[in-house]
Amino acid sequence: MKVTSCETHIVATPPPHVGGMYWIFVSLKTRCGIEGVGEVYAATFHPEVVSTAIDDVFDRYLRGHDPHHVERFFHETYASGFTQRPDLTMMGIVSGLEMACWDIIGKAANKPVYELIGGKVHDKLRCYTYLYPKDRDGSYNYDNVELAVEAAVEAKEQGFTAVKFDPAGPYSAYSGHMISLEAMEKSATFCRRIRKAVGNSCDLLFGTHGQMSPASAIRLAKYLEPFDPMWFEEPVPPGQSEAMARVAAKTTIPVATGERLTTKYEFHDVLKHGAASILQINLGRIGGILEGKKIASIAEAYYAQIAPHLYNGPVGAAASIQLATATPNFLIQESIGTWDGFHAEVLQEKIQWCDGYIIPSEKPGLGVELNMDVVKACSPYKGKTLHLSMDSRPYDVKEQSSTDWKDIPDQK
Repeated sequence: MKVTSCETHIVATPPPHVGGMYWIFVSLKTRCGIEGVGEVYAATFHPEVVSTAIDDVFDRYLRGHDPHHVERFFHETYASGFTQRPDLTMMGIVSGLEMACWDIIGKAANKPVYELIGGKVHDKLRCYTYLYPKDRDGSYNYDNVELAVEAAVEAKEQGFTAVKFDPAGPYSAYSGHMISLEAMEKSATFCRRIRKAVGNSCDLLFGTHGQMSPASAIRLAKYLEPFDPMWFEEPVPPGQSEAMARVAAKTTIPVATGERLTTKYEFHDVLKHGAASILQINLGRIGGILEGKKIASIAEAYYAQIAPHLYNGPVGAAASIQLATATPNFLIQESIGTWDGFHAEVLQEKIQWCDGYIIPSEKPGLGVELNMDVVKACSPYKGKTLHLSMDSRPYDVKEQSSTDWKDIPDQK
């Protein structure tokens, strides 16, 4: 079996762009006619640049090769250009192409991928969703605690047993910084109100994205501990595990991290320093399914768990589901709501969700197929904005203050 062609689809997502501004799908075909799909989670450059890079990687390292040989593919690309070190964009490209190879492998064997990487462990996967609080005009308002409480109650009633929210402030290109006392009080207010609304039926997942210095993160953690969140997410910028470990050592809240990391080497560094006990791997970034399996195995040896991150499209989600299904130390999977909306439209059949759980597909390969009518109708992406963006200004205490949450009486 040989891979003969690669096609890239840059799909623009409709407003409000849940899951990012665009998704990058790849489609591989073999000489014998099997087609596999994957998703690249590479946001450093404009997707047109990434598309050119995908073609280069495919021509150099995958065209004419057997898709079963994923170890060879990983190691040759990892060493590309005499590097042999983690590179976010290269590994994003490798991830999408590698999961497309697994889709082909599964279809050739007439088995779901999870049956080929250790076999099914979980019949269903616990999942969580971000809260998407809507104003009366239909726009999202992430500062309004009343709307966040309403969204949390709705998620609980749908069947979710965990919800995530991030009230600590904007993500600045100049992070980490010391957040204000107001931001800390606001964060505690969100936790207090949501905990009172959902009780013990839902875990609270406190999201931050590297905004803080270690000192600021430790201060914030003290505000949050009374509400017993299941995790404190990426409290300091990625890149220095020792700094995150200082936070983890000073709080009772488990630290989670990983959406901006890639390969087993970076995750091993997190684990060996005791920086986190929950790894938020993204299958479209870390190097693919086999690399994800290795990361999960290393985590198992440290008694750590994986909680796959997903803020992109449904093909990357399908790959995460395959890995999670075969992973003993799986904790929880990020879900984009109940997989309705554009995440469903871009597939021939939506991802199965029932009462707070994702149900793994029994179809061969990744278990999903693109709806090419929708893909073509939403391609190419014509915008200039990257998948996600950070504030270009330094953190400003006064500019970032908000009054929406202050009008709420203290609910202690």
